[in-house]
Amino acid sequence: MTRAPFETIVAAHGARVWRVCRALLDEPDADDAWSDTFLAALEAYPRLRHDTSIEGWLVTIAHRKAIDVLRRRARLVVGDVPERPAPPEGRDLDLARALSRLPTRQREAVVLHHLGGLPFAEVAAVLESSTDAVRRASSDGVRRLRALMGGDHG
Repeated sequence: MTRAPFETIVAAHGARVWRVCRALLDEPDADDAWSDTFLAALEAYPRLRHDTSIEGWLVTIAHRKAIDVLRRRARLVVGDVPERPAPPEGRDLDLARALSRLPTRQREAVVLHHLGGLPFAEVAAVLESSTDAVRRASSDGVRRLRALMGGDHG
C-alpha cells in the first residue's frame, strides 16, 4: 500500500493543525508550532504504521509542539511577569483569548476534542488521563467558554 504524498497530508490537515496550535498559543508562536508539527511529521511519516489515523497523529504532534513552545517561553522569562489581565466586561468574541483564560487541562481537552477532532479516548491518552476526567474537563471548559463569550451561562 503506497502512502499519499506528504504535500497532500499538509493540504488536507493543515487547517486543523493550525486551529489546535492557535487555540493554545498566540499567532507568532502558533506559526512556529505549526511548522514544527509538520517538520516532525515529515521526518516520522515514512515509519508511520499504515493503520494510523493521520488526523489524530498530527493533532497529537501539534499539541506536543505547542506545549514545547509554552515550555520554551516559560524558561525565557526574565524579570517580573505581568499579571494576567482581567477578562473584559461583556462579550468576548475572541476564541483564542477566551481559551487562554481556561485552566490548562480544560483548555487542552477542549482544543484536542472540539478543535482537533480527537475522540475523548485519544485525548485521554495524549493527556495521560482517564476518559472520564477528560470528558469532565472538556464539559467544564465549554461551559466556561460560553460564559466568557457571552453565550449560555448555564
